[in-house]
Amino acid sequence: MQALILASASPRRHELLTRLGVHFVVDAAAIDESVRSGEAALGYVTRMAREKAETVWSRRGDGAPVLAADTTVVMDDDILGKPADHFAGLAMLARLSGRTHSVITAVCLRSADGAAAVEVETRVTFLTLGREVCEHYLATPEPWDKAGGYGIQGLGGALVSSIEGSYSNVVGLPLAETWQLLARHGIATTLGSPDG
Repeated sequence: MQALILASASPRRHELLTRLGVHFVVDAAAIDESVRSGEAALGYVTRMAREKAETVWSRRGDGAPVLAADTTVVMDDDILGKPADHFAGLAMLARLSGRTHSVITAVCLRSADGAAAVEVETRVTFLTLGREVCEHYLATPEPWDKAGGYGIQGLGGALVSSIEGSYSNVVGLPLAETWQLLARHGIATTLGSPDG
Protein backbone atom coordinates (compact mmCIF):
# COMPACT_ATOMS: atom_id res chain seq x y z
CA MET A 1 0.00 0.00 0.00
CA GLN A 2 1.41 3.37 -1.00
CA ALA A 3 1.78 6.01 1.67
CA LEU A 4 -0.60 8.91 1.70
CA ILE A 5 0.96 12.16 0.52
CA LEU A 6 0.17 15.24 2.61
CA ALA A 7 0.33 18.33 0.40
CA SER A 8 1.02 20.66 3.32
CA ALA A 9 4.00 21.95 5.26
CA SER A 10 1.79 22.90 8.22
CA PRO A 11 3.10 21.36 11.46
CA ARG A 12 -0.44 21.51 12.84
CA ARG A 13 -1.79 19.37 9.99
CA HIS A 14 1.12 16.95 10.41
CA GLU A 15 0.27 16.54 14.09
CA LEU A 16 -3.46 16.09 13.51
CA LEU A 17 -2.99 13.55 10.73
CA THR A 18 -0.49 11.67 12.91
CA ARG A 19 -3.18 11.40 15.60
CA LEU A 20 -5.26 9.36 13.14
CA GLY A 21 -2.39 6.90 12.82
CA VAL A 22 -2.04 7.47 9.09
CA HIS A 23 1.27 6.65 7.43
CA PHE A 24 2.09 9.67 5.28
CA VAL A 25 4.91 11.61 3.70
CA VAL A 26 4.98 15.37 3.15
CA ASP A 27 5.16 16.92 -0.31
CA ALA A 28 3.91 20.48 0.04
CA ALA A 29 2.22 22.26 -2.84
CA ALA A 30 3.49 25.71 -3.74
CA ILE A 31 0.64 27.43 -5.56
CA ASP A 32 -0.74 30.94 -5.95
CA GLU A 33 -3.14 31.37 -3.03
CA SER A 34 -4.60 34.70 -4.13
CA VAL A 35 -8.32 35.21 -3.63
CA ARG A 36 -10.13 35.86 -6.90
CA SER A 37 -12.29 38.93 -7.27
CA GLY A 38 -15.74 38.27 -5.81
CA GLU A 39 -14.77 34.79 -4.60
CA ALA A 40 -16.66 33.62 -1.50
CA ALA A 41 -14.76 31.98 1.35
CA LEU A 42 -16.22 28.49 0.87
CA GLY A 43 -15.43 28.52 -2.85
CA TYR A 44 -11.96 29.83 -2.13
CA VAL A 45 -10.91 27.17 0.38
CA THR A 46 -12.41 24.41 -1.76
CA ARG A 47 -10.55 25.65 -4.83
CA MET A 48 -7.30 25.93 -2.85
CA ALA A 49 -7.57 22.41 -1.40
CA ARG A 50 -8.37 20.94 -4.81
CA GLU A 51 -5.56 22.85 -6.55
CA LYS A 52 -3.02 21.81 -3.91
CA ALA A 53 -4.04 18.15 -4.19
CA GLU A 54 -4.07 18.21 -7.99
CA THR A 55 -0.70 20.01 -8.20
CA VAL A 56 1.06 17.40 -6.06
CA TRP A 57 -0.79 14.48 -7.68
CA SER A 58 0.22 15.62 -11.16
CA ARG A 59 3.80 16.49 -10.19
CA ARG A 60 4.48 13.13 -8.52
CA GLY A 61 2.84 10.93 -11.14
CA ASP A 62 3.23 7.83 -8.96
CA GLY A 63 -0.46 7.24 -8.24
CA ALA A 64 -0.12 7.77 -4.49
CA PRO A 65 -3.20 9.38 -2.92
CA VAL A 66 -2.74 13.05 -2.02
CA LEU A 67 -4.48 14.83 0.85
CA ALA A 68 -4.63 18.63 0.85
CA ALA A 69 -6.45 21.17 2.99
CA ASP A 70 -6.99 24.88 3.18
CA THR A 71 -8.33 26.87 6.13
CA THR A 72 -9.51 30.44 6.29
CA VAL A 73 -11.08 32.80 8.80
CA VAL A 74 -14.16 34.72 7.68
CA MET A 75 -15.61 37.85 9.25
CA ASP A 76 -18.46 39.81 7.63
CA ASP A 77 -17.92 37.81 4.40
CA ASP A 78 -14.28 38.97 4.29
CA ILE A 79 -11.49 36.40 4.14
CA LEU A 80 -8.86 37.09 6.79
CA GLY A 81 -5.55 35.57 5.74
CA LYS A 82 -2.25 35.56 7.57
CA PRO A 83 -1.31 39.02 8.88
CA ALA A 84 1.36 40.66 6.74
CA ASP A 85 2.73 42.85 9.51
CA HIS A 86 2.10 44.16 13.03
CA PHE A 87 -0.55 46.65 11.97
CA ALA A 88 -2.45 44.05 9.96
CA GLY A 89 -2.35 41.69 12.94
CA LEU A 90 -3.59 44.40 15.25
CA ALA A 91 -6.44 45.25 12.88
CA MET A 92 -7.46 41.57 12.64
CA LEU A 93 -7.52 41.05 16.40
CA ALA A 94 -9.48 44.29 16.88
CA ARG A 95 -11.98 43.12 14.30
CA LEU A 96 -12.38 39.69 15.92
CA SER A 97 -12.63 41.16 19.44
CA GLY A 98 -15.97 40.48 21.14
CA ARG A 99 -17.48 38.97 17.99
CA THR A 100 -18.17 35.64 16.34
CA HIS A 101 -16.44 34.59 13.14
CA SER A 102 -16.27 31.46 11.01
CA VAL A 103 -13.34 29.16 10.37
CA ILE A 104 -13.81 27.18 7.17
CA THR A 105 -11.62 24.29 6.06
CA ALA A 106 -11.83 22.30 2.85
CA VAL A 107 -10.12 18.91 2.71
CA CYS A 108 -9.49 17.23 -0.64
CA LEU A 109 -8.29 13.71 -1.37
CA ARG A 110 -6.95 13.12 -4.88
CA SER A 111 -6.49 9.52 -5.89
CA ALA A 112 -6.78 7.34 -8.98
CA ASP A 113 -10.54 7.50 -8.44
CA GLY A 114 -10.55 11.28 -8.88
CA ALA A 115 -10.93 14.07 -6.33
CA ALA A 116 -13.26 14.08 -3.32
CA ALA A 117 -13.66 17.05 -0.99
CA VAL A 118 -15.41 17.93 2.26
CA GLU A 119 -15.93 21.34 3.81
CA VAL A 120 -16.31 22.11 7.51
CA GLU A 121 -17.31 25.34 9.23
CA THR A 122 -16.81 26.21 12.91
CA ARG A 123 -18.11 29.33 14.64
CA VAL A 124 -15.62 30.96 17.03
CA THR A 125 -16.40 33.75 19.50
CA PHE A 126 -13.66 35.96 20.91
CA LEU A 127 -13.52 37.70 24.25
CA THR A 128 -13.47 41.49 24.08
CA LEU A 129 -9.78 42.34 23.79
CA GLY A 130 -8.06 45.52 24.88
CA ARG A 131 -5.24 47.05 22.86
CA GLU A 132 -2.64 45.98 25.44
CA VAL A 133 -3.71 42.32 25.23
CA CYS A 134 -3.51 42.45 21.43
CA GLU A 135 -0.03 43.97 21.60
CA HIS A 136 1.14 41.29 24.03
CA TYR A 137 -0.18 38.54 21.79
CA LEU A 138 1.38 40.06 18.68
CA ALA A 139 4.73 40.15 20.50
CA THR A 140 4.72 36.33 20.44
CA PRO A 141 5.64 34.30 17.34
CA GLU A 142 2.24 32.61 17.30
CA PRO A 143 -0.01 34.83 15.09
CA TRP A 144 2.15 35.22 12.01
CA ASP A 145 1.62 31.99 10.08
CA LYS A 146 -2.05 31.58 10.87
CA ALA A 147 -5.21 32.70 9.11
CA GLY A 148 -6.98 35.33 11.17
CA GLY A 149 -3.80 36.04 13.11
CA TYR A 150 -4.34 33.61 16.00
CA GLY A 151 -3.77 29.98 16.95
CA ILE A 152 -6.50 28.37 19.06
CA GLN A 153 -4.21 25.46 19.99
CA GLY A 154 -1.71 27.80 21.65
CA LEU A 155 -1.83 31.03 23.61
CA GLY A 156 -4.53 32.28 21.23
CA GLY A 157 -6.92 29.81 22.81
CA ALA A 158 -7.13 32.18 25.78
CA LEU A 159 -8.69 34.80 23.48
CA VAL A 160 -11.59 32.50 22.59
CA SER A 161 -14.69 32.45 24.77
CA SER A 162 -16.53 29.70 22.90
CA ILE A 163 -16.67 27.59 19.76
CA GLU A 164 -19.54 25.90 17.97
CA GLY A 165 -18.40 22.95 15.88
CA SER A 166 -15.13 21.15 15.29
CA TYR A 167 -12.14 22.29 17.37
CA SER A 168 -9.65 20.45 15.13
CA ASN A 169 -11.10 22.33 12.15
CA VAL A 170 -9.99 25.60 13.76
CA VAL A 171 -6.50 24.13 14.23
CA GLY A 172 -6.40 23.30 10.50
CA LEU A 173 -7.69 19.78 9.81
CA PRO A 174 -11.14 18.56 10.89
CA LEU A 175 -10.40 15.10 12.24
CA ALA A 176 -13.83 13.47 12.05
CA GLU A 177 -14.43 14.51 8.45
CA THR A 178 -10.85 13.69 7.40
CA TRP A 179 -11.09 10.23 8.97
CA GLN A 180 -14.36 9.55 7.14
CA LEU A 181 -12.92 10.80 3.84
CA LEU A 182 -9.83 8.60 4.16
CA ALA A 183 -11.84 5.56 5.22
CA ARG A 184 -14.19 5.90 2.24
CA HIS A 185 -11.14 5.65 -0.01
CA GLY A 186 -9.51 2.70 1.73
CA ILE A 187 -6.76 4.58 3.57
CA ALA A 188 -6.02 2.92 6.90
CA THR A 189 -6.18 4.76 10.23
CA THR A 190 -5.77 3.62 13.82
CA LEU A 191 -9.54 3.76 14.27
CA GLY A 192 -10.37 1.61 11.25
CA SER A 193 -13.60 2.48 9.48
CA PRO A 194 -16.25 4.83 10.94
CA ASP A 195 -18.82 2.24 9.81
CA GLY A 196 -17.03 -0.61 11.59
